[in-house]
Parts: sequence; structure tokens; C-alpha cells
Amino acid sequence: MFFRDPMKVYSQSAMEYLMTYGWSILIIAVVLSALSFLGVFNPLTFTPKASPGSCHVVRPFGANTTTDINIEGTCNNQIPQYVGVFNGGFPSSSSYDSDSVIVSEGSGISGTNFPFTIVMWVKPSSTQDWSHSWTLPIIGLNSYQGFGFTGDSSLVLHRCSSADTCSNSGCGSGTATSSLLFSSQSALNNEWHFIAVSVNYPDYFFQFDNMTGNVSNSNSYSSKLGVSIGTQYAQCDGNAYSGMISNVQLYNSALSANELNVLYQEGIGGVPINIQNLVGWWPLNGNANDYSGNGNDGISTDVNYTGSWYNGYKSP
Repeated sequence: MFFRDPMKVYSQSAMEYLMTYGWSILIIAVVLSALSFLGVFNPLTFTPKASPGSCHVVRPFGANTTTDINIEGTCNNQIPQYVGVFNGGFPSSSSYDSDSVIVSEGSGISGTNFPFTIVMWVKPSSTQDWSHSWTLPIIGLNSYQGFGFTGDSSLVLHRCSSADTCSNSGCGSGTATSSLLFSSQSALNNEWHFIAVSVNYPDYFFQFDNMTGNVSNSNSYSSKLGVSIGTQYAQCDGNAYSGMISNVQLYNSALSANELNVLYQEGIGGVPINIQNLVGWWPLNGNANDYSGNGNDGISTDVNYTGSWYNGYKSP
């Protein structure tokens, strides 16, 4: 009588099962990985989102007026449907440091030592081209204030002069009294970050997520009309920003630390605060329009808008 080894029978059955269904299992695993990468399993995928222009400032007496202004629409801090995507490429010949940029000719920020505040959410690519400068400007007020990151561990207002100001000491003549400590790796970790600078000469207040730093710099500076998002104007050196940007807000006053913290806590879909001093609001939610009511709409060059931006975002 012939007896079959049960272990061999089991092994043979297992191999036959893998041969029959292995490719199906592999395909399912690849599909699930792709869906996870695209954020399908992210709970934010099913969260209600703000449509482009659903919240805006109304100025009944026209642009740059403050009488009876109000904010209207669906303004409950919903996350945006889209964000702006910048490719980080350099043009062969251009007026700007990047071939992926949004430019607005107006800003309401002009003059010597003029107070201002820049607030925005950014998700820099994990790799950036640092070959052109030691700074990575993400927004510029004409050629003078390039706000962004340094190549090591700081936020910076880059002016190509001794007026440069960083959130850590060792940048221009800026002296950090309360250093804003984070590493460039933490800024380039494929996650969304809140960044802000509030300037009331000679005092500067920087914020990175929930970390803050105070800096004093007595060097004078000047600003001209015009805003560039995704780079700064080419009169100053800077690297081309690669990554995503959302909810850019510009004020002609120095917001307080408490006000900036409120904006951070509101999250990426937060609405502006202190609209009396709001001069530009570019949510980048599907377009480059200014929703501050001041008509500072931007002109996009090689900027895309994506609805697949949720990975790397954590509500404060």
C-alpha cells in the first residue's frame, strides 16, 4: 500500500495555490499601495472642502478701502479643494528666478521700513536645488523681501544685503534673542508646515508651525509694489522653489504673536484675521486670484493646482 507524505501534499497544495492566485494577490497589493499613496485611505479625502472663491472679503467702497468691509461666504476654515504646485525649474531667460511663479503687480506694501506680515502654508519637496544661493525664497515683495528657508536651519528674509534677517543668529546683522530652532530636514520632510514672519522694524517675529523666534536687526530695508509667489524677483539671487503652497496672506501691519497663533490653529484652510490690514489673500485653491477684495490677482506661469495634496498634512 502506498502512503503519500502529508507534508509534501500540503506543500504541493500551497504551491498550486500561489501559482493560481499569486499574481492576483500581487496586483491587489500594488493597487492598494497606489491608492494609499494617492491618499484614498486618508480621512481628509472624505472631509468637506472649500471650493475656489467660496470665502472672500467684500469691500463695498472699492479696492484698498476699509469702510464697512466684511468677509462673506463659507468661511468656516474648511480645508481647500486644491493647492498650488511649483516645479522648481530655472528658466533660460526670465525676469524671475523660477519658471514656475505667480506674480501680482500690486501689494500695498511699499516704502522704507514698512511694517508687514507674511503668512502661508508650504510643503517643500524633499529635494531642492541649492546651487544658485544659500536661500530658498518662497515669496518675495518685489526684489527686497525674499521670505523662505536657508540651506541649514532657519527662516529668512533674504535681501542680498547686510539687511538679511534670519530666525537664528549668524545671518546678516540679525541677532536672535529667542532662536527658532528646527533643521532643514524637518522643513523638507514631505509634510505641510505653517510659516510666517511679522516685521515691525527693527523687530522681526518668525514662526515655523508652533515654534517662534524673535530677532532684532537695525539695518534699514525698502519695499516696492509687487508680489511673486514661488520665488523672488531676479534682481536678487535665490533658488527656485519646488513643492506646494497654500493660503498665502499678506498684511500691511505687523500681526502679533497671538494673532499668528490663531492663524496657525485654524489650519491650512484658515481665513484671514484683522481684515482691516489685509492687502492680499491668495488661497491658491484652483487659481491665483486675490480674495482680499483689493484686486491683486496673480498671473500664473507653469503653476499647477492639485486636489491630491492631503498626505503630510496634520491639523494643528
